[in-house]
Amino acid sequence: MNTITQSVLRSAIGLGLFAIITAGLIAATKMLTRDEIDYQIRKAQSKALLELVPENEHDNDLLADTLELPQSDLLGTQTSTVAYLAKKQNNVEAVILPTIAPDGYSGTIEMITAIERDGTLKGVRVLKHKETPGLGDKIEVRKSDWILAFTGKSLDNTSETSWKVRKDGGEFDQLTGATITPRAVVKAVHGSLRYFHQNKAQLLLTGDKTDDKQASTTNTHPATIQ
Repeated sequence: MNTITQSVLRSAIGLGLFAIITAGLIAATKMLTRDEIDYQIRKAQSKALLELVPENEHDNDLLADTLELPQSDLLGTQTSTVAYLAKKQNNVEAVILPTIAPDGYSGTIEMITAIERDGTLKGVRVLKHKETPGLGDKIEVRKSDWILAFTGKSLDNTSETSWKVRKDGGEFDQLTGATITPRAVVKAVHGSLRYFHQNKAQLLLTGDKTDDKQASTTNTHPATIQ
C-alpha cells in the first residue's frame, strides 16, 4: 500500500469516527433535551391543574388519572385527547377538559376547563396562545383577571344568548383593544360546558369508583365518550 493510499485511508477512517462520535453526541443531546422538555411540560400541566383544583380538593394524581376522549367539535380538538379527573375517595368531583379555541386573533388558543359534578365551572386557564402582547394576551391569568369571570358560570345560570362578549350582546367583557380573542375564548368555554352536559353520565360514571372486582386497576380509562 503506497503512502497516498495510506493517507486517504487514514483520513476516511478519521472522518468516519468523527461522524459516529458526532451522531452519538447529537442523539444523546436530543434524548436529554427531550426528557427535559417532557419534564417541563408535565410541570407546567401540573401547576395549571392545581390552580383549578387545589390539592385539598382531591386525593388522586391528576396527571395520572385520565379519561381518553375522541375528537370533538365542541372541545375544538382535532385528535383524541384526555380529560383529567379530580377525585376524592375514588369519586369524581371535577372533570378538567382540554378546550381549544381555533379562531383566536393569531391562531389557536389552548386551554383547560375545570367543571364540577353539577356542571358549574371551577375555572379556566390558558395554556398556549399567540395573541398580541399587551392586548389579547390578557386572557392569561398572570396578565389580568379577565379569565376569572368564568368561575361559577354554568348552563343553568347563564343563558344561551349570554355566552358572548358584550359587544355581541352577551355578558362577558371584551378586552381593551381586543375583541376577537375574548370572543373566541367565550365561545370555546361555552362549548366545553355543552360537551360536559351532553356527556356528563359517561364522564362521571366512567371515572367514578366501580364495585366490579374484575375492573382494571389502571389509572388511564379507555375512551367511552362518543
